[in-house]
Amino acid sequence: MFAFASLIFQFLGGPVAKAMVAAYQAHLTATTTDKQTAATLAGQDIAAGVAETQAITQLKIAQIGHPFEPEKLAMYITLIYYAKCILWDKVLGWGSTDVVAGPIAVWASLIMSFYFAKRGAENVTTIIGALRK
Repeated sequence: MFAFASLIFQFLGGPVAKAMVAAYQAHLTATTTDKQTAATLAGQDIAAGVAETQAITQLKIAQIGHPFEPEKLAMYITLIYYAKCILWDKVLGWGSTDVVAGPIAVWASLIMSFYFAKRGAENVTTIIGALRK
C-alpha cells in the first residue's frame, strides 16, 4: 500500500509531495522515540507550510477581489472605449469615434482617476503600515 502511494506522490511531483513521502518513510522506519519525534515534527512542519501557502493564497484573493465588482465593471467599459479609440482609430486607422463630451467625459475621467488613485492609496497605506511594525 505504501509503495503504491509513494509512486502516486512521486508521479505527481512537487517538493511538498516528496517531502510528505520522505516524512512518512522516516516515521515508518523510526525505531526510537527521538526518531519518531523528529519524524512527527517533520510532518507537522510540512503541514504548517501547506497551511501557510493556503493562507497566502486566500489573502491574495481577498486583496484582489472578484473581477465583476462594480468599480471593475466601470473600469472595463472605460478601458474598452480608450482601447477602441487608440488601437482601432489611431493605430490601425479603421474608424473614427466621436469625442466624449459633457457629463459622460467627466464620469469617464472620474472612473479612471478613482480606479488608479484608489489602488495607489492602498499601496501607500500598506507600505506605511509595514514601516510602522
